[in-house]
Amino acid sequence: MNIESGDLQNLLHAQARSHMPLGVADNYRYWGDETVFIDTMNGPYITDVTGKQYVDFRLAYGPIILGYRDTRIDEEVVNCIRNRGSMCGFSTGLESEVAELMKAMCPNLELVRFSNSGTEAVIGASRTARGFTGREKIVVVEGSFHGLHDEMMWKSDVEGWSPEQVEAPQIKAFGAGVSSNTRSSIEVISLNDVQALRNIFAQQGDDIAAVIIEPIMGNCGSIAATQDYVQALRDTCNSHGALLIFDEVKTGFRVAQGGAQELYGIQADLATYAKAMGNGYPVAAFGGRADVMSRIDINENGVVHGGTYTANLLAMSAAKATLTVLKDTEAVSTIDSVGKAIQQRLSNVFSRFGVEHSFAGPAAMFGVHFASDVPQNYRDWRSSDSQLYQSFAFGLIERGLMLEPDSREPWFICEAHDQLDLDWLETIASEAMDAALSKQNSP
Repeated sequence: MNIESGDLQNLLHAQARSHMPLGVADNYRYWGDETVFIDTMNGPYITDVTGKQYVDFRLAYGPIILGYRDTRIDEEVVNCIRNRGSMCGFSTGLESEVAELMKAMCPNLELVRFSNSGTEAVIGASRTARGFTGREKIVVVEGSFHGLHDEMMWKSDVEGWSPEQVEAPQIKAFGAGVSSNTRSSIEVISLNDVQALRNIFAQQGDDIAAVIIEPIMGNCGSIAATQDYVQALRDTCNSHGALLIFDEVKTGFRVAQGGAQELYGIQADLATYAKAMGNGYPVAAFGGRADVMSRIDINENGVVHGGTYTANLLAMSAAKATLTVLKDTEAVSTIDSVGKAIQQRLSNVFSRFGVEHSFAGPAAMFGVHFASDVPQNYRDWRSSDSQLYQSFAFGLIERGLMLEPDSREPWFICEAHDQLDLDWLETIASEAMDAALSKQNSP
């Protein structure tokens, strides 16, 4: 059968639908008729099953910090498989070596535990916070994302809210099946609203175990907390005996060697890590103050933490290799420089077409917002021209640049992007913007 290249992905998707809901293994990989099936990856490139190559700025939502198939990492993992194995259900020396590297880069870490995903790391940190404080409630910030477990699967319905409304957006579950019992365990406040923070503590401070925040929101266009707001978080938690948790699943080891806490110069009591610490291998961790982490114990009053695949040898060998590269080379500064250069080229294009725009967050994972001012919270995002952005993004994808077409997802930069032809980027961005504006202005 002669299959046109444009039909191959549809054929694979149709086959996959007979095996998996929506024909994908993760809801967020489903793009309807545009669902992408990838064949190979290398450096900053991905190639789909039709043979079309893309420069990738999605980077699997952030784990690829150096580049796909980086030999410095992959060779260490292969050597581990050949010489040691994959997992044993016992301790090895690798855990301590990785923890030592993490502590050298992140002064906020005194004790660490490992897990397999950002979701698991957040579960561990939240449970530890409750165990340490003896309190129940966790305060979360609108627009932050803390994994796919019931407690954190409540969000402000900003999409169904209008900036003209006086009332705050309603809080709703991410979808069906989320236990309604978990709603009472969290409270939601708006980013950079110090008064809202003070109000929630005035009302419920005796029952608040922790505030958890992505200081740079990786699922909300890298909208960032202000320095004053982070200081207010730190001071408020201190004065009320609550813990401050930084979710650094996306920012950790990416925006700086020491993550967002290095940028702000303020330390959280607990922090979660994943994504970039393994350059694509599934590894995560949480850690922080020794007195807090020491609540994890085997006695009947201790916090329980564990997992069959926790600290498996493949994850630990990948993390050791990745963190060593990030610690001992100029990779992080290269990523920052490349991100800034890309922003400048995009700004050139937007300015030529008269499109109001702003960039949010650090250059290593920046958000693009079609609005004159940088959004200060999730509600501000609602006023940006997200439809124009989506049309622009699909135009880039058509021309060989892969990114998430939702403006709430940042552009992720990896070290291998230093190979990028910036003139090519500016050319296809101009073409994509011209097409997007023509579509927007057509009757």
